[in-house]
Amino acid sequence: VLAAAGRAHAVAEVGTGTGVSALWLLGGMTPDGVLTTIDVESEHQRAARQAFAAAGIRPARTRLIAGRALDVLPRLADGAYDLVHVDGDPTEAGDDVAQAVRLLRPGGILAVNAALWHDRVADPARRDDTTVAVRELGRQVREDARLVSALLPSGDGLLVAVRR
Repeated sequence: VLAAAGRAHAVAEVGTGTGVSALWLLGGMTPDGVLTTIDVESEHQRAARQAFAAAGIRPARTRLIAGRALDVLPRLADGAYDLVHVDGDPTEAGDDVAQAVRLLRPGGILAVNAALWHDRVADPARRDDTTVAVRELGRQVREDARLVSALLPSGDGLLVAVRR
């Protein structure tokens, strides 16, 4: 829905997994749009390629990059993406989001999964590294003057923002 609402042509995704989110993104993108998806696990990307083929997605519509998002994102072009979906290592999500904002064009959409982190984010007694990192990410996005954001409390939480 976010890809369709933003008429996304160029989308970047952190955390390919088996391609489930990518298929939803591709379904909402323009027919000639290209999804760039990054994952450190080559097995995940193999599974995603199979899922894309089974769904009839032309190979030219996907660009799978193996590597850590923190190594790959700095090499992508500033302002070239309509949507960036972050669903990678939650302890690195703050750095991923900092790069994602740079990648977004004005009006581009940022979507971050697991923003409630198993309902731990709202509990100040939870101080484990991952919960603290996800909590800090929410603050980072909320306080970024370049973004207009909202937290959707469905499931494990989806943090959505639009670049001004």
